[in-house]
Amino acid sequence: MEPRTLSTPRLSLRPFAPSDAQEVYAACQDPEIQRWTLVPSPYEREDAEYWVNEFSPAAWREDRAYTFAVRLGEDGPLVASVGVHVRGPGAYEIGYWTAKEHRGRGYMAEAVGGVARWLFTEVGAGRLEWRAAVGNTPSRAVAEKAGFRIEGTLRAALDVRGTLRDCWIGGLLPSDLALPSRQPYLPAE
Repeated sequence: MEPRTLSTPRLSLRPFAPSDAQEVYAACQDPEIQRWTLVPSPYEREDAEYWVNEFSPAAWREDRAYTFAVRLGEDGPLVASVGVHVRGPGAYEIGYWTAKEHRGRGYMAEAVGGVARWLFTEVGAGRLEWRAAVGNTPSRAVAEKAGFRIEGTLRAALDVRGTLRDCWIGGLLPSDLALPSRQPYLPAE
């Protein structure tokens, strides 16, 4: 997949670049990001360097994940990270974190909505999934605000640094955003 830059009314979402390393490192020092996401803990400067210089570019190139640095406008501060993992033909999973000082302003729901629309209209996704450890209510609130339907709890379905945890799962379909689907969908009655 060719790396893409997306925009929303307030945000610019672009692939991570080497110049993002310091801001990624600083944001990931937040204990809440380390608690609820799969970033390494403790989070070292080398982790940020690897993320922006190796993992992110390779994931785009190999069509296995699309990672976005979320900024206020084109030149504003890094406010968040959104990543989409390819799970199979037409199936994708989204994950995200927001820098502590930028929480509570609706940036993440706006970014997730922008990425979802891109996936449905340009990439051809038929479904987008969200998962979070049970108890991560801020992530759940973002998912619901972005239109995800919470579909249940999966037991021992999230491996967090070698420990299996229960997780919530939500799904978003093109029709949830009033978008056409590339494939017919026949829901259960």
